[in-house]
Amino acid sequence: MHKEFDSQSPLSRVRIFYAALGVVMAVFLIRLFYLQVIKHDYYKNSAQSGQFKEYQIPAKRGVIEAQNGDETVPIVLNEIKYTLFADPVYVKDKESAAEKIDQFISASKQEIIENLEKDTRYSVLAKKLDADQKSKIEELDIKGIGLREESYRTYPQGEMAASLLGFVNDEGEGKYGIEQALNDQLKGVPGELNAITDAQGVPLVSNPENVIKEGKDGERVILTIDMSMQQQLEAILKDGLEKARSDSGGAFIMDVNTGAIKAMANFPTYNPGEFFNVEDARVFNNSNVSNPYEIGSVMKPLTMAAALDNGSVQPGDSFYDSGIIEVDNEKITNVEESGGAGTRTLPDILRLSLNTGATWLLSQMGGGTINDQARNTWHKYMVERYGYSQQTGIEQGYEAEGIVPDPNDGYGLNIQYANTSFGQGMTATPVQVGAALASVINGGTYYQPRLVESIVSPDGTRTDKDPIIKRTGVVSPVASDTVRENMINVINSNHRVYGFNLRPEYMVGGKTGTAQIPKPEGGYYENKYNGTFTGFVGGDSPEYVIVVRTNEPNVPGYAGSKAAGPIFSAAATMLIDNFGVLPRSN
Repeated sequence: MHKEFDSQSPLSRVRIFYAALGVVMAVFLIRLFYLQVIKHDYYKNSAQSGQFKEYQIPAKRGVIEAQNGDETVPIVLNEIKYTLFADPVYVKDKESAAEKIDQFISASKQEIIENLEKDTRYSVLAKKLDADQKSKIEELDIKGIGLREESYRTYPQGEMAASLLGFVNDEGEGKYGIEQALNDQLKGVPGELNAITDAQGVPLVSNPENVIKEGKDGERVILTIDMSMQQQLEAILKDGLEKARSDSGGAFIMDVNTGAIKAMANFPTYNPGEFFNVEDARVFNNSNVSNPYEIGSVMKPLTMAAALDNGSVQPGDSFYDSGIIEVDNEKITNVEESGGAGTRTLPDILRLSLNTGATWLLSQMGGGTINDQARNTWHKYMVERYGYSQQTGIEQGYEAEGIVPDPNDGYGLNIQYANTSFGQGMTATPVQVGAALASVINGGTYYQPRLVESIVSPDGTRTDKDPIIKRTGVVSPVASDTVRENMINVINSNHRVYGFNLRPEYMVGGKTGTAQIPKPEGGYYENKYNGTFTGFVGGDSPEYVIVVRTNEPNVPGYAGSKAAGPIFSAAATMLIDNFGVLPRSN
């Protein structure tokens, strides 16, 4: 028995060995097939995941240009700067790296170390480095430290037109002004690079596994702004506010027949290229579009136009003015210079700025009394014809709507609406005021105020923006002609008060507005006023509308006449002398 076992044992063991070896090899082959064929994509992706990174390729932000004679010139450009970053995983000696980098950037050594110790694969160490700083840091050749090219906005004209331009923040988003309103068009569409990287995280550009999605640069925007007119208006506004001892204000000039804004100024202002140094964020707002206020007597030409348009009054009508009108047991009075009681005409209402006259016009819309009909008729003109309580659509960030009271809901509606007839108890922005006035004096066409003349695509295709007519028939030709002539009469009668030297060969009309400033808790301050002046300049017909606002001026006399009036006069003279306003033909 033992002999038989011994004779078979070697052969059995060999067979068993080869059988086991075959099984093992089969297992390996099956496993290898599974890994290399069935699970190929899975393990390939897993292996690459540590090296496969997504990069965004920033698009070039569109340039902004303005008119300069027959040409356009850039007023907003892009400047290349560099962002210094680190992948902390690859920076082995963080203290040494920080010590070397510290001499070329403003951050302290400790701040750099703290950023290098963050639990992240991308830590920003500094931004907006120039080419010299970039070159010196690259010479350090520190593993894990890199520089990324970034495009930043630069404003070669400094503070000029800052409030209408806005700025671009560190995240690349447009804020305020044109930069915000047209941010999507200006910023373009960034590209994408999905790239295999080396051990240091640097993209292997020639790797066939890379996926590149081409970006699209932003569009070039050409503004309606005339640079020379803008510079001169800003100087006029600043000088006028200083003389009026007013800390802030705004002014703009608009083409009556297209809605194109030719100049728009605010004071105080700032440099949009250094927005981060601004302490009072209120200077970022373009007050011409963002800050509604009670506009005062510059409303009276519009009240007159409404009453004339709906046939409530005729150009030759007159009324007896006692100097006081009672509405809802409240007394409405005139300024001291109104001349006292007497028979007054429509031209007198504007020339003497009669609050009682504006109230009388409103009462005529109600058949002789202020009632539901008068309120609702006037409300429709303010909102549906003149565009108050709604945005104009001008290309600016943070445009405000203003407030027009409901004609059928509230307390003391009749006195409230009597106040709106001369610009109190409601609010509007200067740009709303200017657009409404333009529609009245140009014959009844409401043009949307606009700042964009053309858009140029990255491939060079230029699209000119046509004037946008939002409505026609705002008022009748008779109403338009009558209001226009009455505003010319205001200038002819009071030009010395406004500091304007008459130019009979030109058409110049205007209206002042001095409005009490409301208290937050209700009522009005006794001795705080805003001054406004609205008017137009032209030859045979109006060409430009000018709107001036002065906040709390400190001058003798009425804020509209003595503070805003001289600024309007200087702007009107500037347009006549320097910008080709054609004189009357006869």
